[in-house]
Amino acid sequence: MSVYFFIDVYYIFLEAQRMSPQDAFHETIHGAPGGCEALAVRLNMSAAVLRNKANPSCAGNKVTLEDADRVMGLTGNCAVLDALAANHGRVCVQVEQGGTSSDLAVLEIMTKCWTTNGDFGAEVNRALEDGRIDRREIASIKAAVLRANQAMQQLVARLEGMAEK
Repeated sequence: MSVYFFIDVYYIFLEAQRMSPQDAFHETIHGAPGGCEALAVRLNMSAAVLRNKANPSCAGNKVTLEDADRVMGLTGNCAVLDALAANHGRVCVQVEQGGTSSDLAVLEIMTKCWTTNGDFGAEVNRALEDGRIDRREIASIKAAVLRANQAMQQLVARLEGMAEK
């Protein structure tokens, strides 16, 4: 099971790739293994209704929050959640839960934190090498920041699991 922590940030993660929640739902439905038809069976609805819910031009069937939640749960694709967060100046960070709470598990996550912080530093260094920064380099830096934030949130969740009640 995963929990999403919302990190209030001044930037929007990979702004160039930002999409509407409706477009994200459409891509999730049609990108699922087996496509819309296979997913419709798992959702206990007709493929036509699901296709209409995913179609931004369809006025009849509209996607609900419950639909989006069920689809994210079945597919593991949280693009809808990411799009909603981006629309409000936030990013979602997946944090693992339910893992073992041991000293070795904490050490494993600590090394992940150190690695991702190093990756962030390397991205900034690479961007500054030529004396100018472009949008592609900013996107790479933002992705590195997101990975570092995710690792740190995983560490906090693991430590919370170890905390005495």
